Amino acid sequence: MLDEGRRRAARGADVVVGIAACQGRPHTEAMLAGLETLEPARAVHDGRVHPELDLDRALGRAPALILVDDLAHTNAPGHRNAHRWQDVEELLAAGIDVVTTVNVQHLESLNDVVEKITGVPQGETVPDEVVRRADQIELVDMDPQELRRRMAHGNIRPPEEVDAALASYFRTGNLTALRELALLWVADRVDEALQKYRSERGIGGVWEIRERIVVALTGGPEGDTLIRRASRIAARTAQGRLLAVHVVRSDGLAAGTSSAALARQRQLAESLGGSYHTVVGDDVPTALVEFARAENATQLVLGTSRRGRLERFLTGRGIGETTVALSGDIDVHTVTHERAGHGRLLPSRRRTLPVSRRIAGPLAGLVLPVLLTLLLDHTRGVFNLTSEALLFLATVVGVACLGGVVSALVAAVTASLLLNYCFIPPVGAFTFADADNMLALGVFVLVAAVLAGAVDRSLRLSRRAARATAEAETLSSLAGSVVRGDHTVPALLARTREIFGADSAELVPAEQLTAAHAGDPASSQVAVGDGHFLVLRGRTLPSSDRRVLAAFAAHVTAAAEHARLAEAAALVEPVRAADRMRTALLAAVSHDLRTPLAAGWAAVASLRSTDVEFTPDERDELLATADESMARLARLIENLLDMSRLQAGALNLSLRPTALEEVLPAALDALPSDTPRPVLHGFEQAPPVFADPPLLERVIANLVGNASRYTPPTHPVLLTVSALAGRVELRVVDRGPGLPPSDRERVFEPFQRLGDTDNTTGVGLGLALARGLTEAMSGTLTPEDTPGGGLTMVVSLPSAV
Repeated sequence: MLDEGRRRAARGADVVVGIAACQGRPHTEAMLAGLETLEPARAVHDGRVHPELDLDRALGRAPALILVDDLAHTNAPGHRNAHRWQDVEELLAAGIDVVTTVNVQHLESLNDVVEKITGVPQGETVPDEVVRRADQIELVDMDPQELRRRMAHGNIRPPEEVDAALASYFRTGNLTALRELALLWVADRVDEALQKYRSERGIGGVWEIRERIVVALTGGPEGDTLIRRASRIAARTAQGRLLAVHVVRSDGLAAGTSSAALARQRQLAESLGGSYHTVVGDDVPTALVEFARAENATQLVLGTSRRGRLERFLTGRGIGETTVALSGDIDVHTVTHERAGHGRLLPSRRRTLPVSRRIAGPLAGLVLPVLLTLLLDHTRGVFNLTSEALLFLATVVGVACLGGVVSALVAAVTASLLLNYCFIPPVGAFTFADADNMLALGVFVLVAAVLAGAVDRSLRLSRRAARATAEAETLSSLAGSVVRGDHTVPALLARTREIFGADSAELVPAEQLTAAHAGDPASSQVAVGDGHFLVLRGRTLPSSDRRVLAAFAAHVTAAAEHARLAEAAALVEPVRAADRMRTALLAAVSHDLRTPLAAGWAAVASLRSTDVEFTPDERDELLATADESMARLARLIENLLDMSRLQAGALNLSLRPTALEEVLPAALDALPSDTPRPVLHGFEQAPPVFADPPLLERVIANLVGNASRYTPPTHPVLLTVSALAGRVELRVVDRGPGLPPSDRERVFEPFQRLGDTDNTTGVGLGLALARGLTEAMSGTLTPEDTPGGGLTMVVSLPSAV
């Protein structure tokens, strides 16, 4: 970090060292020479002084670059932020570049792993997302033996600590494991950048940089076996990634897919650290391979075919063999399972009838009647003519079910001719002149045609139902993404690209939809309203898929509109808040500030008048009125100024150990003279707190003053103090009417005067200011019910003991 700061300073950059924990290392301290270093803030905790980053000074200096050591550091009590990484976020928000350091054991995601390796729990952590948002991450790597040598030479720890450190935390095994964790974590970040690069440049080839295992799921019972096998393959590789994918098809999907099984398998894949994806594709092997290439997968896991031997013989090459042929440089694993060879749940062709059935049907229409003729001729005399005719009719029906209309007609003609020639007298001759024979031939053809038409219609309806099921499952997947929170426009576009197997998906304004877009045969556009188009590139969608794409476009439109409205609301909200504050402030100034000003002015004007001769008592009374009015006016103005400083973040704090007994007298003296004095309890034994004494005085004065207005004169306000778990709690107890739970947060809003109807009790800033000042001192202010009636305000501050 210091080396980078020196290089940038040498190039003329405005570099400042915000905080650097050199810990007495002479070589590190020498690198501070020539660099401007901010004076650290001093915080006292547990009797020791802790140097902390002076955030206000850093923001005031506003350098181009600031060096901040130890990102995961926990700030001492009383600091504005609890953690140093929160200080860094404030610096970044102010436009200041930051170079910082963090050890791998302090990353939140690795915290428990590090504890298992080293046996040492890490109390300080930083969220991984904070580190991942960095523009650049540099891994400072060192061989464990070299690090141990540096420690042995006294370059890291004082000599008296070296032996203990080398024998415990800095063992070679610990350092090697931590080194590997750091390398893998940074490699994960590099992998994200690589995926973005490949996507932006349309690179489809597999780069075998990191193992990605894709497991194909059909929704069948073998899915659990495939997922676990793929997970074991991924576990055998360093940081291997598991992706489960299900292809939604338009042909017979409902016959073999169980939505419940897919939901269970999705949970299993995610529980094993993988992710679940759904893509649309009528050609399953092509869809699988395209998805694997888009994800830069190196291995593809498939289940053994569920088709039996006869079906494999009749239908030829299946999904697994086709996928292997298309896979190219992607390794394909075929995993056996309990359903292998027990029958296939999914048909494999898009047409109404598979090619195999369309070929086998006409052949059966020619062959089966001939075989039946040979059989009946061999058993001539066993069956009568009626039975023989029914057997031929049954053969025609079977062929019609197998091959459809064309096959049925071929079988009907062949069967009727053979029946006429071989079995109807005179045997061995055709008798077409006989009306009965012609009727039999017509009946054969009619029955075959009607039955084949019914079969064909049934298959078409089944296909339509399957298509509807596929579309419903796809839309269900989209709805699931929205329910899980993936409703932003980029997330929905990524989901659309993934499901439809496109290379890219983007939202394009109508005026930017060029002729190249419109004329690209490998792209699809759908209008999404508001002058935008959803454009998919990489494949041409059929009309059936465009219906589903229109539903996706509607979701994208809603998400874009939601994002636009949210952005507009975010821009308007500060203006509305400022307008509400301004209106309330004007109302307060117009009455509450004018009232004491008018009373004081009238008293002074009366004293200056020469028309009336006042007695000494009357003169004292007028002077007291003027004094009280000016004091009240001063308090109102101080509250307004302090509240404005709080809201602007410009309140200067000087936190130090403070005894409540020292602050209390000044706080009570600041109250109006007619305010009853409270009853005190427990202040003698109360430990000191970390606080800014003047601000704590204001908090106590405001709370006691507010409680005094509502408590009856017969029940004075009670102040009690107690200490618990490193905190000191001050309770201001009144016996007034109390507050309903719904109003307990409203009383802390500026210019709120719940229960006041006479507008004579101030501008309504007392409680808002008290909470703001308390939170500025790392404390809390919360209301509670007083037992027996009333309200108790509880101030909790860090203990200085």
